[in-house]
Parts: sequence; structure tokens; C-alpha cells
Amino acid sequence: MERHRPRPGARFHGPGAGGARMKERIKTDLLDLMLVPGLSGHEDRIRRAIRTRLEAMGITTQTDRLGNLCASFPGTGPSVMLFTHMDQLGFVVRRIEADGLIRLERLGGVPERALAAQEVLICVGEGRDVPGVIANKSHHATTPAEKYTVTPYADLYVDTGLTSAAEVEAAGIRIGAPVIYAPRATALAGDRIMGTSVDDRAGCAVLLELARHLKERKSGPPVHLAFTVLEEFNLRGALPLAQSLQPDIAIQLDLMLATDTPDMAARGDMVLGGGPGISLYSFHGRGTLNGVIPHPAMVALFERSAEAQNIPLQRSAQVGVLTDLSYVQLVGGGVASIDVGYPMRYSHSAREVCDLNDLVALTQLLDAALTAITPEFSLDRDDYT
Repeated sequence: MERHRPRPGARFHGPGAGGARMKERIKTDLLDLMLVPGLSGHEDRIRRAIRTRLEAMGITTQTDRLGNLCASFPGTGPSVMLFTHMDQLGFVVRRIEADGLIRLERLGGVPERALAAQEVLICVGEGRDVPGVIANKSHHATTPAEKYTVTPYADLYVDTGLTSAAEVEAAGIRIGAPVIYAPRATALAGDRIMGTSVDDRAGCAVLLELARHLKERKSGPPVHLAFTVLEEFNLRGALPLAQSLQPDIAIQLDLMLATDTPDMAARGDMVLGGGPGISLYSFHGRGTLNGVIPHPAMVALFERSAEAQNIPLQRSAQVGVLTDLSYVQLVGGGVASIDVGYPMRYSHSAREVCDLNDLVALTQLLDAALTAITPEFSLDRDDYT
């Protein structure tokens, strides 16, 4: 498979007019979805936005009690749960000060060093959300030592312009209210997209495009296309859905750490614009002892599919990375699982970056892989050793 490994700085471009139309649809969906709030545990707005798009395609969906959204496509052969999370990380209101300033609690892996001076949005209801800014101490009053330290998140506060606790509460803000980075979505040069919640609205845009293909297909395996909740909170939101579906195969779609910037060069060989990737190893040793080593049938499936479609396939092996697949893989008698994704820069910051060409190629790769899952497709590990 070495010929599919991208050269440093290489870019993959989707083929022909069909690829161009697909890219434009993915771009539109991604830019739109990045602007919809959906803090983990508060995914209702983003779920409705995705459901509306699926319904416009004539696709029926179901929503479970946790809020997972699923569209099922019948077929023959091993059943597949293909999923991505629709929630985003952020904060909740922890305390309202008498002077109207607001203290936050982190929800998810929010980097403290990237918080000061960030715009936020306190979500109290559509049309009633309250903008604010995480304060940054005035430079003229900052001591030399403070200039080189990161302020702990518990010491930060949000300024909304409201000047009393009574005004804050009158605006609908209560303890526990969801807070996200102020939504932004911008097209950069070279088909790159920058903004909030690329993780994992890019995955959602890919699955929406794939849904168009699945609706029109004539054959293939049973596929449950799912947009899941609570990934950024506890990684377990997809678990009840998987327990209900009892899939044979689980394919999880998420970001993969791009390592083509100076600060990331030692972490791997994942190039933004170099095509989709598969994870060969993920593990999280800080608090959550879990991870995924993919099933060999899944690795072989994606390697063969990439070769057949002439799609460059990148490889990732990382410690410190974890997805909800780590729990889904343990359902029932075990699920043949793999993490598949797209390179992304600046993860969990307020401005993440991906490349649309990677998303196009990822869609094509998933489509090819699903087509290759026939009734005869073996999940016997001995067939791959």
C-alpha cells in the first residue's frame, strides 16, 4: 500500500465534475452545521438541523431517549453501524457573580491555554442566546510573570455586558446553561475550512453526503447511519444505540490529528489535504483506560477499497486520542470495529481547520468499503492472519 502514502505537502483532489459537485454539497452542509450550537448533552438544535436535511432527501430517521439520530438502510450481509458524533465541547455556567460576571465549568477537553479573550455564546434558546467574551487581564496591568503563565479556567470569567446577577437571570441565564465558542465558519484558501466544531461537524457533513448515496443504492449490507451524542462528555452516548442495533461491524468517523505543522511533526505522518486515514491504534491513558485496536477485517477492507479507488490512505497511531468506538466495540459478543477519519489541525481550539478534498475522498472511500461488504464478507480473524 506504500504508493497510497502521501508525500509531504501532497494534496488529494476529488475526481471530475462528480467530485466537484460532492465537494460543494459537503462544503455547504459543513459551513451551515458549524454555526449550529450543540454542546454535549444539549444536541437538540444540531440534531434538528441534521434531521431536516435527511428528511429533505426523503430519508426517515429515529431518535432515541438520549438524542442519538439514526437512519437505517436495509440490505443483506453483516450489519454496519456507521456513526459520527454531532455534539461539541464547551462549558456550562458554574456561578453568576453579583456584578453579572459569569464563571464557567469546562465540558470536554477544552484547552485552558486557548481560552483567554475568546468569544463565547451562552445558549438559552434560539433567538435569545447571549454573546460574551472570556476576559483577558488588561496588558498594561499584567506583571512580567503573568505574561508567561496560563490562567486556570476556574479563575476566568465571562463578560456579557450585563451588570448584575438580576440582569443575567432576566436574560435567561442560569447555573448549568450551555456555553460554546462563538460559532464561526470560514472558507480559507485551497479548499480549507476554518472555524468552530469542525470536530465533528465535518463527519456529519460526510455522513449526510453518504446518505444520498445509500438512498439510491440497489444492493449492499444493512447500514445504520447514526449521529451520536455525548462523545465530548463521556464517550458513551453511542453505547445505548449500539446495544439496541447489535451491529456486526462498527465504523466510527472522526478527526485524525494532522501532524504537518512544526509543533506536531514528531506525532506522526498525517498530512492535511493528503486524503482520509484509518487508525491502527488509539489509547487514552489519562483517567480513561480505553482505546481501539481495529479488527483486521476492517483494516483489510479499507486498504483494499482505497487501492481499488486509487484513494491515498493515511495511517494513524496515537496515545491521548479516544473516540466513542472504544465502548461500542464491546457491545454484545464484540463488534468488528475501526476508526476512520480526516486530518484536522488545532483540535479542540476555537478555530479548527480541515480540507474539503479529504472529506470528498473519505466519502468515496466509505462508499466503496460499504459496497465491498457482501453476504460472504468474513469477520473471522483467522482469515486475516
